[in-house]
Amino acid sequence: MSAYSQITQVAVHFPEGRQTSQAIEDRLREHSPALRIRPGLLYRMYGLQERIVADQGVLPSDLASHAGRRALAQAGLEPGDVDLLVFASVSADVQEPANAHIVAAKMGLTCPVFDVSNACNSVLNALEVADALIRCGRYRRILITCGETLSRLSRWTMTSRQEMRTALASMTGGDIGAALLVEAAAEPGMIASTFMANSTGWPAATLYNPHHAPGLPRGLDIDSEQLLASFLGLDTRAVQWLKEHDTDPGELSLVCVHQPSVPFVNTFCERLGVRPDTVVPTFPHTGNVAAATLPLQLALAGERGRLRPGMKIALFGLASGASGAVMLINWTASGEQAL
Repeated sequence: MSAYSQITQVAVHFPEGRQTSQAIEDRLREHSPALRIRPGLLYRMYGLQERIVADQGVLPSDLASHAGRRALAQAGLEPGDVDLLVFASVSADVQEPANAHIVAAKMGLTCPVFDVSNACNSVLNALEVADALIRCGRYRRILITCGETLSRLSRWTMTSRQEMRTALASMTGGDIGAALLVEAAAEPGMIASTFMANSTGWPAATLYNPHHAPGLPRGLDIDSEQLLASFLGLDTRAVQWLKEHDTDPGELSLVCVHQPSVPFVNTFCERLGVRPDTVVPTFPHTGNVAAATLPLQLALAGERGRLRPGMKIALFGLASGASGAVMLINWTASGEQAL
């Protein structure tokens, strides 16, 4: 009998630090005295109230390994029970070797490992890969880990209003670890998925590698208007795909979507016909946690009793590039997911 894959555990790890939007604005005024930063700017523009911030000594691999250990503990498994470890994140300790090696070493895993990288869609692509590898019989138990430290990309020094226009979004990044356990099963958990791209939109959000792209602008640079425009067309293709799979977005009881800001989520819900109450809000109190956003929403939904076996849920991925993704899941895990 052909194997299917199911998400059996979701876990997240929160660093202890918090930084309010007011504290962010106060520090920005200190470092950029030439700019007039009006009180409440980050809340009005993005809906940010506070973000999670890890201590400087904490690395992405630390956050990922904490979440990974929690996922295994929830499942009652030992490190030797994992067949493959995948690290999927925007943030990274190193460019070489694969960050998954560092996570595996910290967790005591000896299985094969590799990284998957596609900006904020990294976890969704890792799920796509895990599903394919399990279906073809290569592995039976795959652990996907993610460690994000986007708060460290904040650009505190700005010299002009034009520079602030593309640097301000860097103030909304948050830090978190997440993990998902994907296992072989007799019944499908991941029902179907589609991935799409509009690669001409890549200049809208950039973080150049200073080692391999010397001389190009340093720091996270996001043109929010350009980035939003790069997603146009991907949303209509997603709606058409859902129709082809007999799914009405308005009838889903739980929808997880990437959350770079509150206005972005509101626009997404309006354009795709998703009921806002089906989305678990995360951004206002965590900030943009990049690829960890979708597992965070799943974990929160589980904690709040909103995940039940047999539920049909949708994961919507949107990432700079631009890339989009939709994954339909028949939720099979029972019990609450831990935070």
